[in-house]
Amino acid sequence: MSTDAEMIAESGLSLEDDQALVAFQGHLNLLFARARSEWKEAAARIHPQLQPSGYKLLMFIARVGSANAHQLADSFEMDKSVVSRQVRMLEDLGLVESRADDKDGRQRVLVATPRACTELAELRGDHANRLRGALAELAPAELETASKVFRLLSEI
Repeated sequence: MSTDAEMIAESGLSLEDDQALVAFQGHLNLLFARARSEWKEAAARIHPQLQPSGYKLLMFIARVGSANAHQLADSFEMDKSVVSRQVRMLEDLGLVESRADDKDGRQRVLVATPRACTELAELRGDHANRLRGALAELAPAELETASKVFRLLSEI
């Protein structure tokens, strides 16, 4: 079993670099926990019965315009049965509807209802205002650097 010092030496990182990476990972963990909390709160704002996973599917459908259950399962790496249950809940709550695909009428796609789009737009506005407030002290160059970091992380 390697000691921390041996693992740091093998990684090529200095102790200072490693400590900075550990701190960064800790902040990412907090950010992810906060995101899960935000999804739960946002889902409840739209409808008390809406689950966070359904909220994420709804956001995706609204953002891309339409999607089928297979696309949702692939995009979120969810089991098709979970997606199916969530889609049924979204339909029952009046947040999505199923329509014939414009490209292939034999296929069905899901689209967000006008009500869902309105509620999502309100949430986006609230979140954008909070984000602006939280990041107000950063200079544009710092925001560009942060954006680059998130882009790099999304690609791994």
